[in-house]
Parts: sequence; structure tokens; C-alpha cells
Amino acid sequence: MPKDIDWKNLGFSYIKTDKRYISYFKDGKWDEGTLTEDNVLHISEGSTALHYGQQCFEGLKAYRAKDGSINLFRPDQNALRMQKSCERLLMPQVPTEKFIEACKQVVAANEDYLPPYGTGGTLYLRPFVIGVGDNVGVQAADEYIFSIFCTPVGAYFKGGLQPANFIVSEFDRAAPRGTGAAKVGGNYASSLLPGKEAKKREFADAIYLDPASHTKIEEVGAANFFAITKDDRFITPFSPSILPSITKYSLLYLAEHRLGLEVEEGDVYIDQLDDFKEAGACGTAAVITPIGGIQNGEDFHVFYSETEVGPVTKELYDELCGIQFGERQAPEDWIVKVK
Repeated sequence: MPKDIDWKNLGFSYIKTDKRYISYFKDGKWDEGTLTEDNVLHISEGSTALHYGQQCFEGLKAYRAKDGSINLFRPDQNALRMQKSCERLLMPQVPTEKFIEACKQVVAANEDYLPPYGTGGTLYLRPFVIGVGDNVGVQAADEYIFSIFCTPVGAYFKGGLQPANFIVSEFDRAAPRGTGAAKVGGNYASSLLPGKEAKKREFADAIYLDPASHTKIEEVGAANFFAITKDDRFITPFSPSILPSITKYSLLYLAEHRLGLEVEEGDVYIDQLDDFKEAGACGTAAVITPIGGIQNGEDFHVFYSETEVGPVTKELYDELCGIQFGERQAPEDWIVKVK
């Protein structure tokens, strides 16, 4: 039975669900893993995740499709990205098959928390790997935990598909040759202060420029940036310190193959915003959030509108969500059925 939840007014916050998956790495291998009702982790005080930031995570969603089935959207790509994050932090990789099977188990065990089709809600999955065990020196742990929990969510930014304004931060999100391309907690911890300052000034979040020259847009809060040029090209920043967003690469494909646009990963200079008629932030949590305007120092640049969604952004949003909710034909291997 579906839970008694106000599905249409879900925010993006934690709601405890019935089961979560947990697997332990010890003596050089992962165990089989299991589902548990316990939402509290029991770890050593010497865990490297606590002291040295040896941890990474992922985010993906389960969707109740139009035909009643349950979709996972490109979970193999989340598995690959987590493997790269683990490699960067000297943690054991979680095999793709194990990752996807664990996701399926968690969704199936918590199906009653999956928002019904038509509400706009989804079941958000948070896989993570942490270094644990009795450690004290600065070195990789010998033991690890891989776990996945889930929670029903609505829109990440209030209002759903409505333009939001952002402000350019003076802070850097990541170092030029640091961990910006890995989905690790330290990147997000450093964004809390600039994010809080942006919200204090009534912006949705901060925009980060490239750490080397501070001339090019890299990320929008915890999301990737994209823009539509005045001659209908889809462009998104390229940099070794940007997290490779699965949503962004999906939009690159859809913009080219479904909308017929030219696409490009390249430089987006903060002083050349006049080249673009639309812009947006994209990611698993944000999906697509249209950017109404960007505050950069004393300058405020408006794209399509501060109140209305641009037509290309709307078309991309409809195409992406249509695929995720089973309303439109998905490219091959993009959808994995839970049931």
C-alpha cells in the first residue's frame, strides 16, 4: 500500500523508508550485501571517512512509469562514475552489476514510498562508499562500507520548472587538479558557505568559475551548467574539475539527436553571456532548473526571462522527463526496469 504522504508537495528532504542495502569490504573483497531496517551506521571512531574524507556518493532516481512499471534511469552510468570516484580516493570499486542489483533491491523493498505517476515525485537513491575500521594514520583504509538508502522527493529547487537566479561566487568549488571530477563529500562541504551566502542574498545558489583563471563558468551549485546560443547551439562547460553529470550528457545526446541542435562541450566565459538566449542548471536532483539571471559583481544578466521557461529548455525538459517516466521512447539501454 502506498504511504500516506502528500506526494504533490514533497520537498527535497530525508524521509526514513523501510529498508536500505549494506555491503562490507573486508580481506580484499565485498560480501554479498543485504537489506536492513537499521538506518544508523555503526563504524569505528578511526574510520578514514570521518578524518580524511575517504568517501564518495552517488544520486539517482526511480520513476513510476505511465504504465505502472518502475524505471531506473541509466544506473550503469552512476556505477561507472562511482568507480572513478573510488579509484581517485583509493577505495575498492563496486562492480556495476552489484551496484545495479543493489539499487533494484532497495527500490523493490520500498515501493510503497515511490510517488505515483503524475505527481512529479520520484524515489531518490543515495549510494555511498566510506572508509571504515580502526585507523589513525593518513592512509587508505582496509575496510569499507557500500550502502544505498532511498527517500521520496519532489523538486530540488522550490517551484519546479521555474526560472531561478544565481550569483557568481568568489570561492572556488575545486582545485584545478583536485577532486572536482569525483563525487566526494569534500567538494560539497566547501560549497556550503558560498551557497548559504547566495541564499542570504535571495539567489537560488552560487555559480562557480574555473579555479585557474576565474573567467569561465564551471558549475551551478551542485549542478552542471548549460546554455543555448542565439543560433541554437547547445553548449556546456568542459573542464577536468567539473563533475561529469549523467543528466548533462543525456541532454547533450537529446539536444543533438532529438532536437537537431549542434552540441558542444567548451568554454563558457562569464563576460560573454550575451551570446546565450537560454541557460539552465541540470543534474539528478535539479533535473533542469532554468536560469533566469546571473549576478556577476555589479552586473546582472537576464537570459530568456526571469519568470518564463525558454522554449528550448522546456523541450529538453519534456524529452528527458518523458523518457524517465516512460512517456517517450528511450535511447537503447537508458532505462532499467525494476518491475
